[in-house]
Amino acid sequence: MSVIQLERTSAVSVDPSPQRIQAADRERRGEDARWPTVMPRPRAHGKFLFVGDEKLWIRGVTYGTFKADATGLPFPAPDVVERDFVAMAEAGLNSVRVYTPPPLWLMDLAADCGLRVMVGLPWEQHVAFLDSAARAQCILNELRTSVRHLARHPALLCYAVGNEIPASVVRWYGKARVEKFIARLCDVVKSEDRGALVTYVNFPTTEYLDLPFLDFVSFNVYLETKDPLSSYLARLQNLAGERPVLMAEIGLDSRRNGEDGQAQSLGWQIATTFEAGCIGAFVFAWTDEWFRGGHDIADWDFGLVTRERRAKQALHTVTTSFSECPFSISSTWPSISVIVCSYNGERTIEETLAGLQTLDYPNYEVIVVDDGSTDRTSAIAGKYPVRLIRTKNEGLSAARNLGLEAATGDIVAYIDDDAYPDPHWLTYLASMFLRSHHAGIGGPNFAPQGDGTIADCVANAPGGPVHVLLSDQVAEHIPGCNMAFWREKLVAIGGFDTQFRVAGDDVDVCWRLQERGWTIGFAPTAVVWHHRRNSIKGYFKQQRGYAKAEALLADKWPDKYNCAGHMTWQGRLYGRGILEPFFSRSRIYHGVWNSAPFQSIYQPTAGNLSSLTLMPEWYFLLVLVGSLAALAIDWTPLLWSAPLVSAGLGLTLLQASRAAVQARLNPEPRSKLLGICSRVLVAFLHLVQPAARLIGRVQHGLGPWNWRGYVRVAPPLPSIISVWSENWERIEARLARIQEELKKTGAVVVPGGDFDRWDFSIRGGLFGGIRVVAMVEEHGSDRQLCRFQAWPTPPAFSIAAIAVFGILAGLALRDEAWTSAAMLGAIAGAIGVLTYADCAAAMARWFASFQQYLGQNSGIYPVDEHTRRRRWQLK
Repeated sequence: MSVIQLERTSAVSVDPSPQRIQAADRERRGEDARWPTVMPRPRAHGKFLFVGDEKLWIRGVTYGTFKADATGLPFPAPDVVERDFVAMAEAGLNSVRVYTPPPLWLMDLAADCGLRVMVGLPWEQHVAFLDSAARAQCILNELRTSVRHLARHPALLCYAVGNEIPASVVRWYGKARVEKFIARLCDVVKSEDRGALVTYVNFPTTEYLDLPFLDFVSFNVYLETKDPLSSYLARLQNLAGERPVLMAEIGLDSRRNGEDGQAQSLGWQIATTFEAGCIGAFVFAWTDEWFRGGHDIADWDFGLVTRERRAKQALHTVTTSFSECPFSISSTWPSISVIVCSYNGERTIEETLAGLQTLDYPNYEVIVVDDGSTDRTSAIAGKYPVRLIRTKNEGLSAARNLGLEAATGDIVAYIDDDAYPDPHWLTYLASMFLRSHHAGIGGPNFAPQGDGTIADCVANAPGGPVHVLLSDQVAEHIPGCNMAFWREKLVAIGGFDTQFRVAGDDVDVCWRLQERGWTIGFAPTAVVWHHRRNSIKGYFKQQRGYAKAEALLADKWPDKYNCAGHMTWQGRLYGRGILEPFFSRSRIYHGVWNSAPFQSIYQPTAGNLSSLTLMPEWYFLLVLVGSLAALAIDWTPLLWSAPLVSAGLGLTLLQASRAAVQARLNPEPRSKLLGICSRVLVAFLHLVQPAARLIGRVQHGLGPWNWRGYVRVAPPLPSIISVWSENWERIEARLARIQEELKKTGAVVVPGGDFDRWDFSIRGGLFGGIRVVAMVEEHGSDRQLCRFQAWPTPPAFSIAAIAVFGILAGLALRDEAWTSAAMLGAIAGAIGVLTYADCAAAMARWFASFQQYLGQNSGIYPVDEHTRRRRWQLK
């Protein structure tokens, strides 16, 4: 709206309609006014809000707070409100945020103007509100009264059950007590207005509050430069998980920054908000008129219009920016080839292809690769405008490569045949490609509603397709059901490795791209809906298949696995079914004297010991200790192991129970009994998934040892190799070349740290390895004498275990408990053999690799020096 138009509108006196007068009369008499709902209520689904089947993008402005009138109402007169709402609607706004419960006539005015209202429910959040149970109950009662008054009004967008509880108050009570109280507030709202959306408006100083019961996440964020805002919004998206994110306040003061500065800032703030995948924003504020703390605020001018309702330049900018959201139609979008690979996917592929037809993207093609299906997959694909490629069954990676060869787009995007996309899936992917230098980009995959109780429980079980993030915007791994790459980058690394027939290809391709020095991005709102297994048998089969993929990855990327044979992620895993270890304590960064403006929660990286209860091998340990407890029948001193077994089983059950309590069932079961059964099933899946994965790992030879497939051994004794070189070379270069030879044998080489006295270690497995240190003597004329010392490094726990079980075996033998002595001796011997084997395999790799190094480099000769240590004679 232009300045002249707004001024003309402001000059017109609009009398409240008879309906509004009647509503006001009912309010004064305290009557319970109700109305038929003529506007569908908004609902949260995934990362977005919907009204019916259409997404609702919030293009809003805040309204108030205002000085109360003579009746105590903290809003302007009805004619002023009506002029303001008309002007908002003409400016293209569709939502307004108020900070106090409004009268019904204001809600009616909003409905008449097509505005939805975010209703703030204020209470004494700035004081010690939990010190008195009576005060807390009074807050709940007042909240209930306010909600009951407005329940089911057609103009209602949502309720905000609080706004920026001060960081000092949260710190005073502790986050858990505050979180619990906010949950009680939400329960009150839901009980009075079932189906209404509920949120809490947070801000960076208390971002660590964990509020999973909110329908969507709301934040007030004031950052005056674009890059920090973009980065922080990415963080908020990850904190929100599967829920929408709303900017409840953005803005800039025109008094200090000028009206031009305010307008420019709001332009990029709105654009950045939608680029980050938020559902919208409320600009603070509609008018410079602002009453707070019992005073008119005269030295801040955040409004889009002045106190006299003169439009500022910012109003035009906001109108233009909102009209171009969520994406500018003038953008030049790259071409994208969407590839769907399917093997006997007739049950779900039609939903996938139908969803791809609804994509809101101007330039894309769909390629379906039928990987030798024996069902109706090709016939179903033939009904849609897609390019169909039929081939014999060669596995998932081979099918993906066929799709890559046929693709004509600048970008290739992959989606599974049991998933379907959000309509803006490609738009969010392409937008991030255009704003970054990533070689690939992925997004989240959510379990859709309506798949049944078992599928919903599987979605909350471990072992699902999750993404791993190095930062809020950079990924280490993106699941294959939702990944996209610049075609030229994927071609440059040779596409997908065809040995991965069912799974693991996405992990491998991510690692190979990163090996080239490229990065992978993460777009949190590039959503696909991915069906989970709807039977326990199917889930177990999937986990065993993942174990096979793990074994293949361990063969190809041994340095990506730890000594226990487990994949070591550098980043953090996100998604359902992921539990933090019991013994990994999180900490909140408050700053000195609670002064940090951005207060985050930090979770330290879990080590092998703290993660032990989450590993499949935990069951091996329980069986071992349980066998000792059984031996107590033969030798009573072993009764001490019984409490350990009980503690281990208790810890396992507690871990599963915690997972069941934290599970996000979607939708929440209608009956209490069904809810309990669902959570029991989630706990059961958490108990049996490690066992299923363990069976698969054993079947495919993956375990806590690294000599799998390598039969050579060498006595694991300290040794020194000396070589004479006629050609000078930096010792670092020699070590690097030796490490390359080691990696060719499949050895896992770990460089020494800044404070280590060795240059690198070679892992043999969980029970041992060796370390190597080098030194060089300079003899002039480019001649060098290089010495390489290697020695075994069995871990302390292995030596301790051998000693403990050996001593116990001796004591049992003394007491003539022959069975116990034999069993304990066998355990000590087995650990000893594994320790020897791990160290011997590592030493053999070292000698073989060094022999290869000598054979490939002329001018280097082994020399025989007298030494008190045993030497390895090189031929």
